[in-house]
Amino acid sequence: MATADQHPIPSGYGRATTASEILDGISLAGRNFVVTGGYSGIGLETVRALAAAGAHVTVPARSREKAKAALEGIEGSIQVAEMDLADLASVRKFAREFSQTGSPLHGLINNAGIMACPLARIGDGWESQFAICHIGHFELARGLEKPLKDAVGARVVALSSIAHARSDIIWDDIHFRDRPYDKWEAYGQAKTADALFALGLDRRWKSDGVRAFSVHPGGIFTPLQRHLSDEEMIAMGWKAPDGTIPPMVQARFKSPAAGAATAVWCATSSQLDDRGGVYCEDCDIAQLAGPASQRWEHVRPWACDDASADRLWGLTETMLGIHG
Repeated sequence: MATADQHPIPSGYGRATTASEILDGISLAGRNFVVTGGYSGIGLETVRALAAAGAHVTVPARSREKAKAALEGIEGSIQVAEMDLADLASVRKFAREFSQTGSPLHGLINNAGIMACPLARIGDGWESQFAICHIGHFELARGLEKPLKDAVGARVVALSSIAHARSDIIWDDIHFRDRPYDKWEAYGQAKTADALFALGLDRRWKSDGVRAFSVHPGGIFTPLQRHLSDEEMIAMGWKAPDGTIPPMVQARFKSPAAGAATAVWCATSSQLDDRGGVYCEDCDIAQLAGPASQRWEHVRPWACDDASADRLWGLTETMLGIHG
């Protein structure tokens, strides 16, 4: 059971560790990584750290021009490609073209996402947060299955969030067709789906040398908050009424470089050899939440349940029209 594996190693790192510190003294020369959303926020810091360690990093983006501008000046081998997670045809095209290069893929970091946005529908009437955060990345990983397995020791990292604590999968109405839309419930469900996706993929591909992990990067101010008004952030306590960041929030939130660290640790650390399917935070495997857990820490049981991971996998395949 995945829940039995949910306990710190401990790794020796912590919440203030940065991505570059994770890779200090490590060479990733000859290794290939794909980082979605790798041109903004923690994705940008993930790419910076991987490239500095010698990896070749491919950054798929909706706008090549925007991504190239954001990545300009970062040293290392970085390639920008076109892909939109909301458009499965473009996801399949990117995966197909990467696979045709014949290059193994040592790490896929599913970093891109949207948060607490107004109701929008894409694909087959899918709610956009679930579709972009989960379905698009599911199809991307499926399309990159061969290069991931060819790497013999690849890692897949799904960016979840402590927001998973807000909601299990809404099994009877995932796409809010029969209930009023709640943007935070939708986001929480999408982040639970990311964690269950990593668990499900690890169960299916570990015999082929591919391990998967889900990650809570921590609280970080990035463009992910673009759909939130100042009024909302004040109401949540993220900002003071004068627009400043309260000292308590400053102490709890991370820098983007520290926010990228857990994903980089999961994607590269030898400490995780022979492990997988677990939810990680603060550069370590997270503790399973209990009565004493704070709302901003640990993993809830529904996000690391084998049966739920299998159920979600099957439902996602049905949504995608995959049979057998």
